[in-house]
Amino acid sequence: MDFGFPAAKRLKRGWQFDLVFRTGRRETGALVRLSFLTDRGNSALAGVTVGKKIARAVKRTRGRRVMREALRRLLPWVKDGVWIVASLRENALDAKADDIYEDVAKSLKRRGLLTKEWKNRGWTVDSKDGGKCV
Repeated sequence: MDFGFPAAKRLKRGWQFDLVFRTGRRETGALVRLSFLTDRGNSALAGVTVGKKIARAVKRTRGRRVMREALRRLLPWVKDGVWIVASLRENALDAKADDIYEDVAKSLKRRGLLTKEWKNRGWTVDSKDGGKCV
C-alpha cells in the first residue's frame, strides 16, 4: 500500500476546488464537511480547506495538517476517479487527529466512496500491524 500524499494525488488548482464546490455532492459529518465529484479521471485526488472565519492562523494550520494526514491514510482505499475536498468544521479544531480520521472515514463510507478492501481500518493503518482494529 502506498500511503504517500504526493502532488499527483492532491487537488492544487483553484479551478479544481471551484468545480468540486460548485458541482459536487456534499456529505456532512460531526467534524468534517466533504464535497466530492465522481468519475473525474484515473486516480483519486484530494484537497483540504479550512475557512479563515473559524479560527486564527495557528489553529487553521494545525487543522489543515491533521485533515491532510487523515486523507493521506484513507486515500489508498478511495475509489478511482473521485475528487474530494475536505473542509474542517469549527468544532473540529480542538479534536484529536484519530477522531477526525474516523469522521472522514464514516462520511466516505456512507457515500460509498471507499473500496471493499478498506474493512474499517483504524488510525494506525500505516503502522507495521496494518491498523487492525481489536
